[in-house]
Amino acid sequence: MVDQRIEKLAKLCVHYSVDMKPEEKVIIQGSELAFPLISEIYKECLLSDAYPLIIPNLDVEYTFFKYAKEHQLKFVSPFTRFILENMDVQIGVWCQPNPKGLTNVDPSKIKMRVASRRELMEILMKRTAEGKLKWTGLPYPINAQAQEAAMSLSEYEDFVYSSCLVDKEDPIAEWKKTRKQQEKICEFLKQVSKIHILGEDTDLMFNVKGRKWINCSGKLNMPDGEVFTGPIENSATGTVRFTYPGIYSGREVEDITLTFKDGKVVKASAAKGDELLQQLLKIEGADRIGEVAIGTNYGITRFTKNMLFDEKMGGTIHIALGAAPPESGGLNKSAIHWDILKDMKKDGEIYADDKLFYKNGKFLM
Repeated sequence: MVDQRIEKLAKLCVHYSVDMKPEEKVIIQGSELAFPLISEIYKECLLSDAYPLIIPNLDVEYTFFKYAKEHQLKFVSPFTRFILENMDVQIGVWCQPNPKGLTNVDPSKIKMRVASRRELMEILMKRTAEGKLKWTGLPYPINAQAQEAAMSLSEYEDFVYSSCLVDKEDPIAEWKKTRKQQEKICEFLKQVSKIHILGEDTDLMFNVKGRKWINCSGKLNMPDGEVFTGPIENSATGTVRFTYPGIYSGREVEDITLTFKDGKVVKASAAKGDELLQQLLKIEGADRIGEVAIGTNYGITRFTKNMLFDEKMGGTIHIALGAAPPESGGLNKSAIHWDILKDMKKDGEIYADDKLFYKNGKFLM
């Protein structure tokens, strides 16, 4: 018998996150370990008169990076491009069988692979901003990620499903309530020109005049809970030190400090994983901020080494290096969009046009 929470998550995904319409072409991607959720999503798509197709993700990344030659690392499949250009809906069920699988891969290979896929990133972001592609990513709890989060599988299942609000009687109504609450924050911030972030080893300023703040309440990600924008590309000035490790391809880059001048990273260091950090910053556009966001999901209370959850954590901010979501008005383009997280609950302050509106992880509005 399927866990009722899995059924509710599938319904939430299909009927709220992507708001499925009849005859829409749908791609569902995920590991075979997530089959119970994938099967339920597939069923809901069929019941919605859509045209779903399942593409399984096999755990072959390490094999690829071990044996692929340079021309293979740079190759972009026309089939992948076709999917991004022609599908109406893309649903990703995210569970990583081995989060540490790429730990020993040469960082220059990862950089080469990521850089080659810039066009795919631009297609995804452009079609999303134009309303031509609906997509969402959602989790399925498995042992490997429970271990990463330092929980038992049962604990982790409870954490995942409660974060998505499927432990509530009517999850859709709950996410609509979240959207209404966050709209007040977005309305305030859209009037603002300058943002100033202060915290431990952090003093960072940037301009957001004319940029749109996006209300994230369960559409593109599940779980959700953030407001974000793309700052003016040449405006970031100052330094930020991130509390939590930046995680890329399962590798942890710890104690990242970035210094910006005229919007560009001019100094970068990490206590662990510095080689990967330096390689990623070489990707075109990765040395500028594509997104700045404030986490609003106070139901997520612990770092799990999974940014699907961690970037939404109430009392944190995150900055994404690289591609800016076009719907925010951001113009920076890159093959990468890397979210890195900072805790703001101790001595953290955010000013909007010199007015304090966020302190110690809480909004003052």
